[in-house]
Amino acid sequence: MTQPPFYSSVLDAGTVHTAVVDGVATVRFAHPKSNSLPGALLTRLAETIALVGQEPAARVIVLRSEGNGAFCAGASFDEFKAVKDPAGGKQFFSGFAKVILAMVRSPKFVVTRVHGKTAGGGVGLVAASDYAIGVQGASLKLSELALGIGPFVVGPVIEKKIGFAAYAAMAIDADWRSAAWAERHGLYAEVLETVPALDHRVEEFARKLAGYDPQATRRLKEVLWEGTEGWPELLGARADISGTLVMSDYTRKAIAG
Repeated sequence: MTQPPFYSSVLDAGTVHTAVVDGVATVRFAHPKSNSLPGALLTRLAETIALVGQEPAARVIVLRSEGNGAFCAGASFDEFKAVKDPAGGKQFFSGFAKVILAMVRSPKFVVTRVHGKTAGGGVGLVAASDYAIGVQGASLKLSELALGIGPFVVGPVIEKKIGFAAYAAMAIDADWRSAAWAERHGLYAEVLETVPALDHRVEEFARKLAGYDPQATRRLKEVLWEGTEGWPELLGARADISGTLVMSDYTRKAIAG
Protein backbone atom coordinates (compact mmCIF):
# COMPACT_ATOMS: atom_id res chain seq x y z
CA MET A 1 0.00 0.00 0.00
CA THR A 2 1.39 3.43 -0.90
CA GLN A 3 -0.21 5.01 2.16
CA PRO A 4 -0.12 3.98 5.83
CA PRO A 5 -2.82 1.64 7.15
CA PHE A 6 -4.72 4.65 8.55
CA TYR A 7 -5.48 7.40 6.10
CA SER A 8 -8.21 9.69 4.88
CA SER A 9 -8.93 11.15 1.48
CA VAL A 10 -11.14 14.23 1.56
CA LEU A 11 -12.77 15.20 -1.68
CA ASP A 12 -14.84 18.25 -2.56
CA ALA A 13 -17.51 15.78 -3.57
CA GLY A 14 -17.28 13.52 -0.53
CA THR A 15 -14.81 11.56 1.55
CA VAL A 16 -13.16 8.17 1.67
CA HIS A 17 -11.54 7.00 4.89
CA THR A 18 -9.72 3.75 5.61
CA ALA A 19 -8.45 2.17 8.81
CA VAL A 20 -6.83 -1.24 9.24
CA VAL A 21 -7.20 -2.78 12.71
CA ASP A 22 -6.42 -6.39 13.63
CA GLY A 23 -6.60 -7.56 10.03
CA VAL A 24 -9.88 -5.77 9.25
CA ALA A 25 -9.72 -2.89 6.76
CA THR A 26 -12.75 -0.63 7.08
CA VAL A 27 -13.40 1.54 4.03
CA ARG A 28 -15.92 4.34 4.69
CA PHE A 29 -17.34 6.62 2.05
CA ALA A 30 -19.53 9.65 2.60
CA HIS A 31 -21.30 12.34 0.62
CA PRO A 32 -23.57 15.07 1.99
CA LYS A 33 -26.34 14.17 -0.46
CA SER A 34 -27.43 10.81 0.93
CA ASN A 35 -24.05 9.20 0.22
CA SER A 36 -24.51 9.60 -3.51
CA LEU A 37 -21.55 8.82 -5.75
CA PRO A 38 -20.08 11.51 -8.03
CA GLY A 39 -17.31 10.52 -10.40
CA ALA A 40 -14.38 11.66 -8.22
CA LEU A 41 -15.71 9.69 -5.27
CA LEU A 42 -16.23 6.59 -7.40
CA THR A 43 -12.65 6.79 -8.66
CA ARG A 44 -11.23 7.26 -5.18
CA LEU A 45 -13.34 4.42 -3.80
CA ALA A 46 -12.15 2.05 -6.52
CA GLU A 47 -8.52 3.06 -5.95
CA THR A 48 -8.85 2.60 -2.21
CA ILE A 49 -10.37 -0.86 -2.46
CA ALA A 50 -7.61 -1.89 -4.87
CA LEU A 51 -4.92 -0.55 -2.52
CA VAL A 52 -6.37 -2.23 0.54
CA GLY A 53 -6.56 -5.48 -1.40
CA GLN A 54 -2.77 -5.41 -1.66
CA GLU A 55 -2.15 -4.39 1.96
CA PRO A 56 -0.57 -7.31 3.90
CA ALA A 57 -2.01 -6.06 7.20
CA ALA A 58 -5.56 -6.33 5.83
CA ARG A 59 -7.18 -9.77 5.71
CA VAL A 60 -10.76 -8.70 5.03
CA ILE A 61 -12.44 -5.49 3.84
CA VAL A 62 -15.54 -3.96 5.43
CA LEU A 63 -17.29 -1.46 3.16
CA ARG A 64 -19.66 1.01 4.77
CA SER A 65 -20.98 4.54 4.40
CA GLU A 66 -21.50 7.27 6.96
CA GLY A 67 -24.51 8.78 8.69
CA ASN A 68 -27.91 7.52 9.77
CA GLY A 69 -29.79 7.97 6.50
CA ALA A 70 -29.26 6.23 3.19
CA PHE A 71 -26.48 3.73 2.65
CA CYS A 72 -26.11 5.02 -0.91
CA ALA A 73 -28.38 7.12 -3.13
CA GLY A 74 -26.59 5.95 -6.26
CA ALA A 75 -25.31 8.25 -8.99
CA SER A 76 -24.97 11.98 -8.40
CA PHE A 77 -27.79 13.91 -10.07
CA ASP A 78 -25.57 16.99 -10.12
CA GLU A 79 -23.16 15.14 -12.39
CA PHE A 80 -26.03 13.80 -14.49
CA LYS A 81 -26.98 17.40 -15.19
CA ALA A 82 -23.40 18.38 -15.97
CA VAL A 83 -22.88 15.72 -18.66
CA LYS A 84 -22.40 17.48 -21.99
CA ASP A 85 -22.04 14.61 -24.44
CA PRO A 86 -22.20 10.79 -24.63
CA ALA A 87 -18.44 10.50 -24.08
CA GLY A 88 -18.76 12.37 -20.80
CA GLY A 89 -21.70 10.21 -19.86
CA LYS A 90 -19.73 7.05 -20.54
CA GLN A 91 -16.84 8.35 -18.45
CA PHE A 92 -19.16 8.99 -15.51
CA PHE A 93 -20.90 5.61 -15.63
CA SER A 94 -17.53 3.89 -16.01
CA GLY A 95 -16.87 4.96 -12.43
CA PHE A 96 -19.35 2.37 -11.21
CA ALA A 97 -17.61 -0.24 -13.35
CA LYS A 98 -14.30 0.64 -11.68
CA VAL A 99 -15.71 0.12 -8.19
CA ILE A 100 -17.47 -3.13 -9.07
CA LEU A 101 -14.33 -4.53 -10.70
CA ALA A 102 -12.17 -3.44 -7.76
CA MET A 103 -14.50 -5.26 -5.38
CA VAL A 104 -14.75 -8.53 -7.29
CA ARG A 105 -11.04 -8.55 -8.23
CA SER A 106 -9.81 -7.86 -4.71
CA PRO A 107 -8.09 -10.92 -3.20
CA LYS A 108 -9.80 -10.12 0.11
CA PHE A 109 -13.43 -10.78 0.96
CA VAL A 110 -15.54 -7.62 0.94
CA VAL A 111 -18.20 -7.52 3.66
CA THR A 112 -20.64 -4.65 3.19
CA ARG A 113 -22.60 -3.04 6.02
CA VAL A 114 -25.91 -1.65 4.73
CA HIS A 115 -27.53 0.55 7.38
CA GLY A 116 -30.13 2.30 5.23
CA LYS A 117 -31.86 2.55 1.87
CA THR A 118 -29.92 1.97 -1.33
CA ALA A 119 -30.78 3.07 -4.85
CA GLY A 120 -29.40 2.70 -8.36
CA GLY A 121 -25.65 2.22 -8.50
CA GLY A 122 -25.54 1.57 -4.77
CA VAL A 123 -27.32 -1.72 -5.41
CA GLY A 124 -24.37 -2.64 -7.61
CA LEU A 125 -22.04 -2.14 -4.65
CA VAL A 126 -24.19 -4.43 -2.52
CA ALA A 127 -24.22 -7.09 -5.24
CA ALA A 128 -20.46 -6.84 -5.78
CA SER A 129 -19.88 -7.64 -2.11
CA ASP A 130 -18.87 -11.14 -1.15
CA TYR A 131 -21.15 -10.92 1.88
CA ALA A 132 -23.65 -8.11 2.50
CA ILE A 133 -25.39 -7.62 5.84
CA GLY A 134 -28.34 -5.25 6.08
CA VAL A 135 -30.78 -3.90 8.60
CA GLN A 136 -34.56 -4.30 8.35
CA GLY A 137 -35.12 -0.80 6.99
CA ALA A 138 -32.46 -1.16 4.30
CA SER A 139 -34.72 -1.43 1.26
CA LEU A 140 -33.32 -1.21 -2.26
CA LYS A 141 -34.43 -0.16 -5.71
CA LEU A 142 -33.09 0.13 -9.22
CA SER A 143 -34.45 3.54 -10.15
CA GLU A 144 -32.68 3.93 -13.50
CA LEU A 145 -35.52 2.95 -15.86
CA ALA A 146 -37.76 5.61 -14.33
CA LEU A 147 -35.06 8.13 -15.24
CA GLY A 148 -34.87 6.94 -18.84
CA ILE A 149 -31.54 5.14 -18.43
CA GLY A 150 -31.68 1.56 -17.17
CA PRO A 151 -29.36 -0.30 -14.77
CA PHE A 152 -26.91 -1.30 -17.47
CA VAL A 153 -23.52 -1.05 -15.76
CA VAL A 154 -24.62 -2.61 -12.47
CA GLY A 155 -26.80 -5.19 -14.21
CA PRO A 156 -24.21 -7.96 -14.71
CA VAL A 157 -23.14 -8.09 -11.07
CA ILE A 158 -26.72 -7.96 -9.79
CA GLU A 159 -27.81 -10.68 -12.19
CA LYS A 160 -24.87 -12.87 -11.16
CA LYS A 161 -25.76 -12.43 -7.50
CA ILE A 162 -29.56 -12.92 -7.59
CA GLY A 163 -30.29 -14.52 -10.97
CA PHE A 164 -31.94 -13.29 -14.15
CA ALA A 165 -35.57 -13.31 -13.02
CA ALA A 166 -35.04 -11.35 -9.80
CA TYR A 167 -32.75 -8.88 -11.55
CA ALA A 168 -35.29 -8.38 -14.35
CA ALA A 169 -38.02 -7.75 -11.77
CA MET A 170 -35.91 -5.08 -10.05
CA ALA A 171 -34.88 -3.48 -13.34
CA ILE A 172 -38.38 -3.30 -14.84
CA ASP A 173 -40.36 -2.39 -11.72
CA ALA A 174 -38.22 0.53 -10.55
CA ASP A 175 -39.69 0.61 -7.05
CA TRP A 176 -38.46 -0.30 -3.58
CA ARG A 177 -37.76 -3.89 -2.57
CA SER A 178 -37.73 -4.68 1.15
CA ALA A 179 -34.71 -5.97 3.01
CA ALA A 180 -36.58 -9.25 3.46
CA TRP A 181 -36.95 -9.50 -0.34
CA ALA A 182 -33.25 -8.76 -0.75
CA GLU A 183 -32.31 -11.46 1.75
CA ARG A 184 -34.66 -13.97 0.15
CA HIS A 185 -33.07 -13.39 -3.26
CA GLY A 186 -29.46 -13.26 -2.05
CA LEU A 187 -28.53 -9.58 -2.15
CA TYR A 188 -28.25 -9.69 1.63
CA ALA A 189 -26.72 -12.71 3.32
CA GLU A 190 -28.26 -11.61 6.62
CA VAL A 191 -30.72 -8.99 7.87
CA LEU A 192 -30.59 -7.66 11.44
CA GLU A 193 -33.32 -5.85 13.35
CA THR A 194 -31.34 -2.81 14.51
CA VAL A 195 -28.24 -0.84 13.56
CA PRO A 196 -26.46 -1.75 16.84
CA ALA A 197 -27.14 -5.42 16.09
CA LEU A 198 -25.87 -4.85 12.55
CA ASP A 199 -22.65 -3.28 13.82
CA HIS A 200 -22.06 -6.10 16.28
CA ARG A 201 -22.59 -8.75 13.63
CA VAL A 202 -20.38 -7.04 11.03
CA GLU A 203 -17.55 -6.62 13.54
CA GLU A 204 -17.86 -10.20 14.78
CA PHE A 205 -18.04 -11.67 11.28
CA ALA A 206 -15.16 -9.59 9.91
CA ARG A 207 -12.92 -10.64 12.80
CA LYS A 208 -13.75 -14.27 12.09
CA LEU A 209 -12.91 -13.93 8.39
CA ALA A 210 -9.67 -12.14 9.25
CA GLY A 211 -8.57 -15.28 11.07
CA TYR A 212 -8.96 -17.55 8.05
CA ASP A 213 -6.08 -18.62 5.82
CA PRO A 214 -5.49 -15.85 3.21
CA GLN A 215 -4.62 -18.31 0.44
CA ALA A 216 -7.82 -20.28 0.97
CA THR A 217 -10.00 -17.16 1.04
CA ARG A 218 -8.34 -15.80 -2.09
CA ARG A 219 -8.88 -19.04 -4.00
CA LEU A 220 -12.48 -19.30 -2.84
CA LYS A 221 -13.13 -15.75 -3.97
CA GLU A 222 -11.66 -16.53 -7.38
CA VAL A 223 -14.06 -19.46 -7.69
CA LEU A 224 -17.06 -17.40 -6.53
CA TRP A 225 -16.43 -14.80 -9.24
CA GLU A 226 -15.58 -17.19 -12.07
CA GLY A 227 -17.11 -16.13 -15.35
CA THR A 228 -16.45 -12.42 -14.84
CA GLU A 229 -13.23 -12.30 -16.81
CA GLY A 230 -14.87 -10.40 -19.67
CA TRP A 231 -16.48 -7.80 -17.45
CA PRO A 232 -14.07 -4.93 -18.20
CA GLU A 233 -15.23 -4.96 -21.82
CA LEU A 234 -18.86 -5.75 -20.95
CA LEU A 235 -19.19 -3.01 -18.36
CA GLY A 236 -17.47 -0.57 -20.70
CA ALA A 237 -20.04 -1.30 -23.38
CA ARG A 238 -22.86 -0.92 -20.84
CA ALA A 239 -21.43 2.45 -19.73
CA ASP A 240 -21.57 3.50 -23.36
CA ILE A 241 -25.31 2.74 -23.46
CA SER A 242 -25.96 4.70 -20.27
CA GLY A 243 -23.77 7.57 -21.44
CA THR A 244 -25.85 7.93 -24.59
CA LEU A 245 -29.23 7.63 -22.87
CA VAL A 246 -28.40 10.22 -20.22
CA MET A 247 -28.42 12.83 -22.99
CA SER A 248 -32.06 12.15 -23.92
CA ASP A 249 -34.79 14.75 -23.37
CA TYR A 250 -36.66 12.27 -21.19
CA THR A 251 -33.73 11.85 -18.82
CA ARG A 252 -32.97 15.56 -18.75
CA LYS A 253 -36.53 16.31 -17.69
CA ALA A 254 -36.57 13.46 -15.16
CA ILE A 255 -33.42 14.57 -13.35
CA ALA A 256 -34.40 18.24 -13.51
CA GLY A 257 -37.65 17.45 -11.72
